[in-house]
Amino acid sequence: MTATTALLVLGAGLAACSSDDPSEQARGGTGQATASQAAQEDPVEITSNVDGKQAVPVDTHLRLTAHNGTLQKVRVLSRKGVELPGGITPDDTGWEADGRLEPGTTYVVKGVTKSPSGTTGRTRTSFQTEDLPLDRQTYASVAPLDGETVGVGMPVIVTFDVPVTDKTSIEKHMTVTSSSKQPGAWHWLSDTEVHWRPKQYWKAGTDVTVDVDVNSVPAGNGVYGQESRTVKFHVGDAVVSKVNAQTHQMQTFINGKLAKTTPITTGKAGFTTRSGVKVIIEKFRSKRMRSETVGISDRNSEDYYDLDDVEYAMRVTYSGEFLHAAPWSVASQGHDNVSHGCTGMSTADARWIYNISKRGDVVEYTGTDRPMTLTNGYGDWNESFATWKQGSALS
Repeated sequence: MTATTALLVLGAGLAACSSDDPSEQARGGTGQATASQAAQEDPVEITSNVDGKQAVPVDTHLRLTAHNGTLQKVRVLSRKGVELPGGITPDDTGWEADGRLEPGTTYVVKGVTKSPSGTTGRTRTSFQTEDLPLDRQTYASVAPLDGETVGVGMPVIVTFDVPVTDKTSIEKHMTVTSSSKQPGAWHWLSDTEVHWRPKQYWKAGTDVTVDVDVNSVPAGNGVYGQESRTVKFHVGDAVVSKVNAQTHQMQTFINGKLAKTTPITTGKAGFTTRSGVKVIIEKFRSKRMRSETVGISDRNSEDYYDLDDVEYAMRVTYSGEFLHAAPWSVASQGHDNVSHGCTGMSTADARWIYNISKRGDVVEYTGTDRPMTLTNGYGDWNESFATWKQGSALS
């Protein structure tokens, strides 16, 4: 929906050169013109690009124009007293909003004008914006959380609760800046989810600001952004683990230095662990794990399991791959792959990596012929940056 070009004449009779101050009226305005001169002047008129008789679309960029005079002061406020930011043009003949309108809101426009002879006048009018139901507003949820400390592989994730079809419009109003000044790009995974990642892993110690300035921005099909968001997060130590399913070992590096080598087991035949770059999505001190989540529901199957309290579990795929303590397979760890796809280790080793890990830490897997995919978790790093950038609506 585009902004209407209809004009609203502000203040009607109030747009004439007049003053609210009786003493000024008695003196003949500002003293620069007599009362008879003021009476001979055409009134200062202000027009707007909104039609006061119709509900105004929220993406309208409000503009006011003075005719036969200038604008001295303008304020545009909602009934709740929230001011719409804006400023008078350099030639004092117009005013332009810097912000966007809110839906279902009455705005009051107040202005002070000045005629060529110096007489001041005041104007006042109002207009109503279009009321939008929730299914025509899309709310953006942002990860990481504000103030969160994450790992070097953490992407910025923006999820919308109503589909975005005008991705170009929305993406133009989303920015990511970092203290490390790393280049990066957005990539749309669907109509409701878009990720931003830097070209390479974040540098440890980086501070990042995400500005999702989508309030009242058209999202397509009559849908608008519901609320703007600003989120700031910190990138902590670079914790990168390398799992080799052939040697059954995991090497964990902290800020580039090898901190620990851990014997592990990964997925057995039929449950092959995926190779590629994975990122820790969430952590659980203990978690119930059931074979139904990997397609095994027959309780008589030798592969059936239902474990109430698997300790130190860290999810790396949506499909159910975790790093976790597996005391039942210690004899195989470092020698054989016997799990249903997870990376198992002793309780002591699992406790160690759990305690140093955070959301966004990287786990790189090699040694299998089953690839990690882009959308099975935070799979953003499994595409080259050149390919990743092509997922931007602005590419």
